[in-house]
Amino acid sequence: MLWVLPGCAAPAAGSADDDPTRPVTLRLWHGWSQKDEVKAVDEALARFHRVHPNIRVETTGNVGDATVNQALRAGGPGAPDVVASFSTDNVGQYCSSGMWTDLGPFLRRSGIEKEAVFPRVMLDYTAYRGNQCALPLLADAYGLYYDKDAFEQAGIARPPRTLSEFKAAAVRLTERTADGGYRRVGFMPDFRLYENSPDRLFAQWGPAYFDGDGSARLSREPATAAFLRFQQELIDALGGYGPLERYRTTFGEEMSSQHAFRTGKLAMHLDGEWRTRLLEADRPGFRWATAPLPVPDDRPETYGRGLLTGTVVGIAHSSRHQNAAWELVRFLTTDTDQVVAFANALGNVPSTKAALASPRLRAGPGFRTFLDIARHPLSVALPPSVNGGMYVVTLREFGYAVEAGRVRDLGKGLRQLDRQIDDDTLQSAD
Repeated sequence: MLWVLPGCAAPAAGSADDDPTRPVTLRLWHGWSQKDEVKAVDEALARFHRVHPNIRVETTGNVGDATVNQALRAGGPGAPDVVASFSTDNVGQYCSSGMWTDLGPFLRRSGIEKEAVFPRVMLDYTAYRGNQCALPLLADAYGLYYDKDAFEQAGIARPPRTLSEFKAAAVRLTERTADGGYRRVGFMPDFRLYENSPDRLFAQWGPAYFDGDGSARLSREPATAAFLRFQQELIDALGGYGPLERYRTTFGEEMSSQHAFRTGKLAMHLDGEWRTRLLEADRPGFRWATAPLPVPDDRPETYGRGLLTGTVVGIAHSSRHQNAAWELVRFLTTDTDQVVAFANALGNVPSTKAALASPRLRAGPGFRTFLDIARHPLSVALPPSVNGGMYVVTLREFGYAVEAGRVRDLGKGLRQLDRQIDDDTLQSAD
């Protein structure tokens, strides 16, 4: 869920004068709702309580960012002390608005060198302009799923590493029907499919979205036009936007057993690490594997990179128990055994360097690809912005127009895109 903070309402005042060794009850709000997810959260809190028996934690689950921020603006005894959010898009707002407190002083007092604990890219998406108002609490990585049987039948020896190999494989793996439809598409490039938001594949170029002053620079970023032209070339090579869109409408829901990759309608698919667990449970009638997404032909040395995002956790500025809240945040995010156990329970990528290397991590061959992406020095995250994820929504809408052929002049369209993003940023800052 993307949410934009309407204005910069001052957060309610909190306090870091509390004694974390005294009995206290903290309120933790989070977005997990499924039975196994809630069980994993409860188990994590039980581990915390064994270390800090004086701190009791009350949880409220299935809470979205809009609800959380309304409570934080209002403050009061019912507001949360600690918040876990699924949306890294909004970190720029959490930090710039002051709703989440800066964790830098807490890290320093605890002697924690954040660069030694967390991968660089995860620190990138948990801070904004020097304010470390969040820490990573498990991560998501994006890679390529592929049908090994289909590859073998098509005579393709390995997953594609460059975009030219990717396009060639997608064409070779595509099977048409006599009436012009499809039995299978090598890869569905349409941005409306499942996780195919433009920013996911665009990450393989390592683009810069903003200048140092926060101004959008997509029209001046050479990778933007290169990415959109590649996507258009791929659409054309696979039969055109209209036929592909008609085929896409035959796919099942993303989280159902009728997912298009699961049912053999796609030979390659962009997705996150969580799909490995679903495929292992569903046991589709073909062999599958995972690999990093391909990279531009002129950047083969970057192969292995990918986009990272994930859950973030922070302390509400309105909390009057910030020192006790820090003990909870520190345990959830930096205790290696806790991070590994939580990752195993939820099937997500661990968010510390030590946990990524832990022998206790349950990681089959398909999952290990995403661990490697998380460790890759060139993996990237979406940059935080004061307008939250609105710029991603704006890029996505522009991508829809480009792929449908409604943008005749790409350069002009990209300049208009930058202006729209800048206008949204100014409105968010008012």
